[in-house]
Amino acid sequence: MDHAAEAEGASVSVRAIHPQDVELCGRAAYAAHSTVAAAHNVPCEHPSVDFSIGLIGNKIKDPNAAGFLAERGGQILGSIFLNTFPATPVAAIGPLTVDPAAEGSGAGRHLMQAALDEARARKFERVRLVQSPSHLRSLALYAKFDFDVREPLILISGKPTGEKIEDRSVRVATTNDVPKCDWLCAAVHGFARNAELAAAIVQHTALVVERADLVTGYSTGLGLRGYAVAETTDDLKALISVAPSIMGPGFFVPARNGELVRWLFDRGFRARWPASLMTKGPYQEPDGAFLPSIAF
Repeated sequence: MDHAAEAEGASVSVRAIHPQDVELCGRAAYAAHSTVAAAHNVPCEHPSVDFSIGLIGNKIKDPNAAGFLAERGGQILGSIFLNTFPATPVAAIGPLTVDPAAEGSGAGRHLMQAALDEARARKFERVRLVQSPSHLRSLALYAKFDFDVREPLILISGKPTGEKIEDRSVRVATTNDVPKCDWLCAAVHGFARNAELAAAIVQHTALVVERADLVTGYSTGLGLRGYAVAETTDDLKALISVAPSIMGPGFFVPARNGELVRWLFDRGFRARWPASLMTKGPYQEPDGAFLPSIAF
């Protein structure tokens, strides 16, 4: 699908990303992330140019992701991905990046429109993303496309303590746990996320927490790309405590869960940067405890 529009007298067009575009898209992505991080004195989500290029390269190989780039006069201005998860009725936008040199070109607006048109074509009513509140331009862009802030988040880093939470045990998840985990996720969020769970089980990063031999929570991994769902905050504490490692720079915690935030700070965890979960379309307020991934 191609989209084109006039921006300040020059034509900005949007098209699908091809393998030969990966390096330039990655360099634009790194420029965007590093500029925002430096401006607000926070750690950069993309630690290097090579990381950004690798991320874009992996995304275009993902059959569940659709990538688009914006260009003007043959110059790549930025890129966006719409991510889908088999059997989950929610699509997620990210990353959306625009080269700082292209600010004011309208590239971000055209990329968002392309991603939302793709979501509509695939019949996704619910679209979500995680936004950095320090980047007010992106907040304004998402708000103009009818996204609402649903959950203030904090990226947390630190080292799991290994402590045992009373009456709870944690073990590696197996395929036998999937039905109960799906039921828990649907109870909390209104839908299951079993494709992500199944992949985490294969990768041996998924954990379940049990109370009286009943599964009361699970995690696909502690990190930006992992998420967790549980009946109570104590179940989340148990999953965090015994996680073998934190994947990447940290994991997102809903700031409204004051009990969990205080518990983490008391154990030496640190806040790295703020973020917000934003949604477009139908939304169910979570009925339980959870940790979102960088997707939603």
